[in-house]
Amino acid sequence: MNQIWFYSLLSVFVVSLVSFIGVLTLAVSTGSLRKILIYLVSFSAGALLGDTFIHLLPEAVKENGFGLEISLSVLFGIVFFFFIEKIICWRHCHLPITKSHVHRFAYMNLIGDGLHNFLDGAIIAASYLVSLPVGLATTLAVVLHEIPQEIGDFGVLLHGGFSKKKALLVNFLSALTAVLGCIITLWMLDSFANLEKILIPVAAGGFIYIAGSDLIPELHKERTFWGSLLQIIYILLGIGIMCLLV
Repeated sequence: MNQIWFYSLLSVFVVSLVSFIGVLTLAVSTGSLRKILIYLVSFSAGALLGDTFIHLLPEAVKENGFGLEISLSVLFGIVFFFFIEKIICWRHCHLPITKSHVHRFAYMNLIGDGLHNFLDGAIIAASYLVSLPVGLATTLAVVLHEIPQEIGDFGVLLHGGFSKKKALLVNFLSALTAVLGCIITLWMLDSFANLEKILIPVAAGGFIYIAGSDLIPELHKERTFWGSLLQIIYILLGIGIMCLLV
């Protein structure tokens, strides 16, 4: 159990450190950043879907099969993440700020991002409760997803009036809610037996929602043949990385 605590907390802290990646975008032009991010988004979509169908769902159905309980849990994960975006007035932003892409609610973005990071922490902890390889694969999938998201969040905060230093600080504090989610999940293990059997299919539903609702629609903005082909290649690379972590 001590090993699970160690790997879970280390993983969520690494995920939290990704929040500082936004500062690197200051030295990159918007055009160049868009070209890089679209392929990061492709890779992230592949990793999330790969982790869902290669690690999370197989582990969820290993003992009792793919019954009604698992199906409802996956659907609950999809609806719950939809609920977060609708009620908290927050959505993923994977592309940098431009004059045509304006965000006015920087504080709402922080609140929504904090809640999402909290859920990331809970998902990572639940994955380590299953096994070390599943925990590592889920952590990698979350990190790959967080990179383009944090770049977008940093741009939102700057556009909302935050200084560079303050934007980095509050974005990191928001990211640390992942640590809280991890601790609460591991602490609840003492009160709720087999907690991971509930959280894993819910996490799978959440990953399906993020990939299908937030990431893949961004990819459809690329209309050229070669650009679309590269997106498919990066999606397959993301899935391939998850295959290697079996």
